[in-house]
Amino acid sequence: MKIEALGIEHFYGHEKVLNGVDITITPGSFTAIIGESGSGKTTLLSILSTLLQPTFGNVQYDGKILSELGNIDRFRRTNIGFVFQFHYLISYLTLRENIALGAIEESRVDSLLESLGISNLSHRYSDEVSGGERQRAAIARALVNAPSVVFADEPTGNLDSKNALGVYELFREFSLQGTGFVVASHDKKIADYADVIIEMEDGVVKKVYK
Repeated sequence: MKIEALGIEHFYGHEKVLNGVDITITPGSFTAIIGESGSGKTTLLSILSTLLQPTFGNVQYDGKILSELGNIDRFRRTNIGFVFQFHYLISYLTLRENIALGAIEESRVDSLLESLGISNLSHRYSDEVSGGERQRAAIARALVNAPSVVFADEPTGNLDSKNALGVYELFREFSLQGTGFVVASHDKKIADYADVIIEMEDGVVKKVYK
């Protein structure tokens, strides 16, 4: 899915956090949005992922603006996956149950558990596994409906460096299979894995490079 941000501006009250952002996310690419805290990267990610409407400008998804997509909840469920800094797994469900909860077709669950290396943990609860394993389950949950693109906001913020690199490697692996990833991160190591780097500073795109 091609995503285009056109003239995006956003305010929180009187504070302007995005100032005329124009970017294009190509289908199947691994795109990293980097920048310091307060640079606007998380706000931009929220707008690109349909979770937040910009104050000015618009985002197009394969040439259609948000109002032309019909049922936005259905659009998200079938086209978009989400991974956050905190895994938000439901504590009283097993890892497998968490992944299957929003699945359109449950048949994908076991293959994802296998490909993410956590099939042996499928019947455990989130407090019985490590932080890296919880985040792998969260990634499986994001991928379970075979979305066109997965948005991730600081997905390695609570992980050590080894597990953080493991997450980037997983994103890279799945992007090579055709799933797009757009990841907001302050970790500059992500540049070693992403196809495109969008560097934000003070609400504007400072530089785009590969």
